[in-house]
Amino acid sequence: MTERYDAIVLGVGAMGSAACWHLARRGARVLGLERFDIPHSQGSSHGVTRIIRLAYYEHPSYVPLLRRSFALWGELERTSGRHLLNVTGTIDASGPNDAVYRGSLASCEAHDLPHETLTSAELTRRYPGYHLPPDHLALFQPDGGFLLPEACIVAHVEGAMAASATIRARERVLDWTPAGNGVRVTTDRAVYDGARFVVAAGAWMGDFVPELAGVLEPERQVLAWFQPLRPEWFAPERFPVFNLTVPEGRYYGFPVHGVPGFKIGRYHHREERIDPDQFDREPNLADEAVLRTATERYFPDAAGTTMALRTCIFTNTPDEHFIIDRLPGAPQVVVASPCSGHGFKFASAIGEILADLALDGGTRHDIGWLRLDRLTGVGKSGSREVGE
Repeated sequence: MTERYDAIVLGVGAMGSAACWHLARRGARVLGLERFDIPHSQGSSHGVTRIIRLAYYEHPSYVPLLRRSFALWGELERTSGRHLLNVTGTIDASGPNDAVYRGSLASCEAHDLPHETLTSAELTRRYPGYHLPPDHLALFQPDGGFLLPEACIVAHVEGAMAASATIRARERVLDWTPAGNGVRVTTDRAVYDGARFVVAAGAWMGDFVPELAGVLEPERQVLAWFQPLRPEWFAPERFPVFNLTVPEGRYYGFPVHGVPGFKIGRYHHREERIDPDQFDREPNLADEAVLRTATERYFPDAAGTTMALRTCIFTNTPDEHFIIDRLPGAPQVVVASPCSGHGFKFASAIGEILADLALDGGTRHDIGWLRLDRLTGVGKSGSREVGE
């Protein structure tokens, strides 16, 4: 017999696991389906540490979502008993007229966030691991830090199961079709019926949402961990996480935690568009060189032995903002956030929004600017904005 659920969630990574938790604790009968392990390293929701920052140059409307995310990560820590968030403060640095510094400053001023501007020399005196170009300005915001992504996913999944959700790993969704006012989902193991369907498939979104197949661009990303020559300068209490623009590109990085070494990545690494099922998952010398060169120039005391190199996937939208919406023509289907490399920090709040959309048809959060139709030209889905 076909099993029936109030909500079926496709993908149990960052966003899907959070959606399962929020749906289940509201009393919905939930099924979460994951093609790989839980957690896994095949997509975008792994890597030992992930930045969370309140100063957000990308768009001022992200800041209220971040405030809600911080609150929900704290709640998840308390309810799960797991340590998930480490506060180090954040550095957003660039030339004084570049977007990273100016946009981060604007977000702090618009939302009354505590912050401080440091020159490059002042930054090095305070945090000697940093050696940025002399003309750079650094915005320090004390509330940010890093999340532990695998632990976050496990905490969401365990919380969902404690609230009676069914979570199934290593079960691949083959297809879904509308079925009355709900959906029918076919996997390589069974067939399920659901009143609502949340698609949080990351780099595989285009396989399940045809409107997105020509819009999203999965991209190969590589991270490096280098053993510092002065480890004490790269401990969490002496090295804030960073978001940095320099002539070589935009980089982000972390203190030593979990894996030996200072962690660094370059946004859009080597600009390699990929098929998520067929790409080189093994980092190589060219990948290492991109990250070592920047480390030697701007964090020279971190540029010791290579300790680890790992790949992951960015799934980019054309404007690099998220997609959170109900599907036009099928409002029982909610599509969830290919995040262009900066979404994990929002997962706790996006899970709440996905539960809102699935169960209530709308949300109190301002997500009108994240609608699907801005990219596809397909008619508006009817998702409510703030105040509706």
